[in-house]
Amino acid sequence: MAVPRINVYLDVVSPFGYIAFSVLRNSPVFAKCNIAYVPIFLGGLMHACQNTAPITITNKNAWIEKERNRWARYFSVPIVQTTPEGFPPRTLSTQRALCAVSQKFPDKLVPAFQALYQCFWVEGNPDIAKPECFGPVLEKVLGKEEARVVMEAMNHTETKAILTANTNRAFDIGAFGIPWFECTNAQGETEGFWGVDHLGQVADFLGLDIKQDQGFRAVL
Repeated sequence: MAVPRINVYLDVVSPFGYIAFSVLRNSPVFAKCNIAYVPIFLGGLMHACQNTAPITITNKNAWIEKERNRWARYFSVPIVQTTPEGFPPRTLSTQRALCAVSQKFPDKLVPAFQALYQCFWVEGNPDIAKPECFGPVLEKVLGKEEARVVMEAMNHTETKAILTANTNRAFDIGAFGIPWFECTNAQGETEGFWGVDHLGQVADFLGLDIKQDQGFRAVL
């Protein structure tokens, strides 16, 4: 029987993407899944599907702040209580750097995601979109020379094309926000799910036992 697979599309700008990343990485529910973490540019996806950022919608902008803290609490994910200053930053360069990591040092992609999420959504550093901020973060993960390679490669045409292709693929399979989960179960069936609040549906579709994680009580 095939191992359940999840392709999760992420941009470090999204707090819900960060929470989903943390749950997929740490929850025993997903321990046996084959998971791929795919960097995309949320701004490009939102533009493609003509979506509106929640923070621009009256009432929802206040609700979304409470919601991210609520889901972080349910799944015991550390998160800064107040949205970083200047939110949302334009993370185009940050996401290109992650694409460069995925190509040059693929085994370091997950630690790179983790370090950037830590910087932005735990430490609350508002400069996550600036090379002078995310460069040193990546250097701690990759090493000085490897980080130099990534910072140079992120401006290459082929790296930009990878981010565009990732974002276009997310759009083509139905994504309109982050996190987007492209899931394939043991029977070979594939479906898409959006949002950390639909992780229960993800687990059900993949035939996973949510009783292993008390955080899932909130999705029942």
